[in-house]
Amino acid sequence: MRAPLVLGAAALILGLATAPAQADAVAAPDISVTNVKAHLTQLQNIATANGGNRAHGRPGYLASVTYVKNLLDAAGYTTRQQSFTYNGATGYNLIADWPGGDTADTLMIGGHLDSVTAGPGINDNGSGSAANLEVALAVARTNFQPDRHLRFAWWGAEELGLRGSTAYVNSLTTAQKREITGYLNFDMVGSPNPGYFLYDGDNSDGTGAGPGPAGSAQIESTLAAYFTSIGVPTRGTDFDGRSDYGPFISNGIPAGGIFTGAEGRKTAAQVQLWGGTAAAFDPCYHSSCDTIANINDTALDRNSDAIAYAVWNLADGGGTTPPPTGTTVWEDTFETAKGWTAGTGDTATSGRFERADPAATTSQLGNAAGGTYDLVTGATAGASAGANDVDGGTTTILSPSITLPTGTLTLSFSWYLSHLNNATSADYVRIRVVSGSTTTTVFTQSASATDRAPVWATGSANLSSFAGQTVRLSVEAADASTASLVEAAVDNVKITKA
Repeated sequence: MRAPLVLGAAALILGLATAPAQADAVAAPDISVTNVKAHLTQLQNIATANGGNRAHGRPGYLASVTYVKNLLDAAGYTTRQQSFTYNGATGYNLIADWPGGDTADTLMIGGHLDSVTAGPGINDNGSGSAANLEVALAVARTNFQPDRHLRFAWWGAEELGLRGSTAYVNSLTTAQKREITGYLNFDMVGSPNPGYFLYDGDNSDGTGAGPGPAGSAQIESTLAAYFTSIGVPTRGTDFDGRSDYGPFISNGIPAGGIFTGAEGRKTAAQVQLWGGTAAAFDPCYHSSCDTIANINDTALDRNSDAIAYAVWNLADGGGTTPPPTGTTVWEDTFETAKGWTAGTGDTATSGRFERADPAATTSQLGNAAGGTYDLVTGATAGASAGANDVDGGTTTILSPSITLPTGTLTLSFSWYLSHLNNATSADYVRIRVVSGSTTTTVFTQSASATDRAPVWATGSANLSSFAGQTVRLSVEAADASTASLVEAAVDNVKITKA
């Protein structure tokens, strides 16, 4: 990491969410900090054996690439070393693809592997490199098979100006760039006097360079939900071009990540927030003392788990792809009534879908994804978290008739599903297309026996197979488990023609 630190001033706000937001029924695994530290020890040993550093063009850097590559090859990844030249020396990026998933909807996870010449670079950025490596190995150990394609990257020559990541992005065609629908960057996640900063994807801090590309806010909120679940407050840090997300956001790719601080000093308010001392977040930043002793194990542990949480949730059902562009065929933001009607065969005894201005509870957001109104299960608050949630079966609400033209059609929407750990996979929110006597499910998010707080996510579905037909959209939620708490909402429904 190279540029001066610029921190946002305001807290990242998650509303009333008190439990982690999950977009996938498969829970993220706990990442062993012992394993992450073992990788850091290997990087330290590599630096020690190669002149004390792992810098661009030095033997310690290539040895670091080889160490990571060997582990990923053995785990079943498809890896490649991409070479580039800077300052008369050859540098390398290591790219690792996990088999499966939609390559047109690729989630990338990256961080730089090089150090400065002054030291071994164990926090900057052995910490992010090792945490990403262990998350990648956890993907293989659990045989995680998400909807999105997963691609991990370890960048070279970041310390000389983001040279490796820039070379990678510049090597991509326009179509290949479009396939990368989200990039997560992890650079310095174990600072010895740590803060907990998240890249400010939605510009809620209102400072600096502004928000990231569309979809960045979803990455930020997903990471923030994890920290909320463990009771750790977070603050925003600006997209200031400091690290390898730079060439991605410059090309319109959504991005986000975690940062525990570099040479900047922790303020008294931050000491009160996170503990530590009113000193540099990392007093060994870009120095010879950035060794294995320069790591806060608690921060490293929390952030490694947060990385896994983001990968598991964003890769399977919680994508960051922005709404598609094109001609709008039909749209409903629910700010005016357009004739949605309740299902006639519903069995839910409470919490039925309605167009409403929802009340805020711990399981229901008081704000729509846009504007004031949304489709929500049981809009009023009631006396407890479980009041007015979905009970006793299914609830359905149907759109008015929509005549679809011929062509490539895409449905986009905002949604959330929240529940407590008494839910099961039988509980769900889903969207179906009704055409004549045929009903087709185009989106389903199932619950699981874990707490999930309400956090807006975006979804999409290809409706081209319904081109030329007159259809209705059916939004449904179910509490099919015994005495489980389930809430759901949908907003900003749009059908576009490419």
